[in-house]
Amino acid sequence: MGTGPNYPSISRRLPDIEDYIDMLRRYRSWIAGPMFAGLVIAVVAAFLTPDTFISYAVLTIKPQQVSEKLIPSFIGASQMAERLQQMQTDIVSRTTLSEIVQKSTLNLYPKERSRIPLEDVIQNMKNRDLKIAPYNNPSGDRRLASAFIVQFRYTDRHKAAAVVQEIVNRFLEQSATSVHTESNLTLSILKDEVDNARRKKDAGEAALTRFEIQNPGRLPTESGANTQAFMQTQIQGMNIGQQIARDQQDTLLLETQLQNLRNGQNAATANLEQTVGGGQVVVRHEKLINLNKEITNLKSALAALNRVYGPNYPEIANTEAQIDALEREQTELEKQDPAQPAGAVAFPRKAIDPAAQKALQEYQSQQNTIQAQIASKQVGVAELAKQKAQVEKQMTVYQKRMEEAPLNEQKYASLLNDLNLAKADYDEKVKRQQASDTAQNVEEHKAGEQLEMLDSPNVPDKAIEPDRWIWAGAGSFIGLLCGLVLAAAQEVRNTSLKNLKDVRAYTNLPVLSSIPILENNLLVRRKRRTVWLAWSAAAIAGVILMSGSVCYYLINA
Repeated sequence: MGTGPNYPSISRRLPDIEDYIDMLRRYRSWIAGPMFAGLVIAVVAAFLTPDTFISYAVLTIKPQQVSEKLIPSFIGASQMAERLQQMQTDIVSRTTLSEIVQKSTLNLYPKERSRIPLEDVIQNMKNRDLKIAPYNNPSGDRRLASAFIVQFRYTDRHKAAAVVQEIVNRFLEQSATSVHTESNLTLSILKDEVDNARRKKDAGEAALTRFEIQNPGRLPTESGANTQAFMQTQIQGMNIGQQIARDQQDTLLLETQLQNLRNGQNAATANLEQTVGGGQVVVRHEKLINLNKEITNLKSALAALNRVYGPNYPEIANTEAQIDALEREQTELEKQDPAQPAGAVAFPRKAIDPAAQKALQEYQSQQNTIQAQIASKQVGVAELAKQKAQVEKQMTVYQKRMEEAPLNEQKYASLLNDLNLAKADYDEKVKRQQASDTAQNVEEHKAGEQLEMLDSPNVPDKAIEPDRWIWAGAGSFIGLLCGLVLAAAQEVRNTSLKNLKDVRAYTNLPVLSSIPILENNLLVRRKRRTVWLAWSAAAIAGVILMSGSVCYYLINA
């Protein structure tokens, strides 16, 4: 089998402006036909599609009319927003929307309900027709800052407004109902909480009172007083002990003085009767008596200094030196011989020395005085000893309280802490109850924060869709695009030479002359008549369709 001839492939010539004009002239029917069909279809569809109207209403959260400085708001802005969110969830629920759709006065979506389930109709309503959203506030009005808009689109303007009114009424009713219900529920709960808090507070006070009654003087609140009383009692005991020591020292000193007086009395008794031979002897005896008294007094003072200040006191050495000097003088006087006087001659005789007798009387008087003082000191020491015993007993009581205080402090602190917490909780809940009562009063007077309708649902005058001019323009444009595509497809399929430029380009030969296409005039006229009849019929049919759709729209409007 032989192979056919191999024709070389030639690329098509790039068209220019004249070529495009020729194309439009050749395929004008392919372009105008789809364009006119698109116009007719778009117009018919636009007028057969029912008008869709949008009705809307604006709701806002009205702030509390009473100053919050005087009465705090019972419901905050965040709580009101949450409440609106909850109300919106309830209102756009399937149950609520089902009631609205099937309401006898509305009877929404009858055709859709006859074709698809009610749940699908409601879902389409929520997704396509119903809108609840924050209000776009281009004016900057502060009242619209917390506003939201309720929109509903439907083919019947009056039903659209009725549905919006129904939803708005449900918002307002639920807002008022929820405020009243929440207020009553809050009051009931707060009342129960206040009663419970009062019982806890009373129980805490009773427990603390029982503890105070069972532990008198051992409470932590009395620990300072117990410590102060213990210290005062301790100081008092120390003072009494010091007073007893001083009295005992005074008693010892008085006993020493008494012993010295007794020694002096014995010496004076021994010298009471003297052999008297002249005046010098009398003078010597008087000196001895005076020296003996002075020595006795100094020894008493020395003993007192030793007991009070100790042996290293400087005054003790001076006193001892004075005693030694007086004792030496006494010894020298006693060594003198009274039998051989150095003065005038006198006959010696036995006689009572008046000075010694007087000294004996003084010694006796001083002994009586000192004995009385010793007895008084002993009685005082005994009394102080009793007082010290009582003070030590009180110290034991206070010390025991101080030792028991840490054991009771934890329990007392726990009881007191529980009582303080119960009181704070009770006061806080009482304040909340009072605030709730005030807020309820404000709500009852319609002066609190509440939902308010700014714009009532309107009955729209103009449909938002379909925009028939846009539909007609879009249909014509789409038909034009289809016609251009068809014309381009025809041009690609047609590989014939259309003009002299194609001849020159594809044959590479010079063109001397061209012969126009010779056609039969009858055939040409018949062809033109056929095209005219076709376009006339198409135009009439298109006009009839468009007119019919317009009439249908006007009749049903």
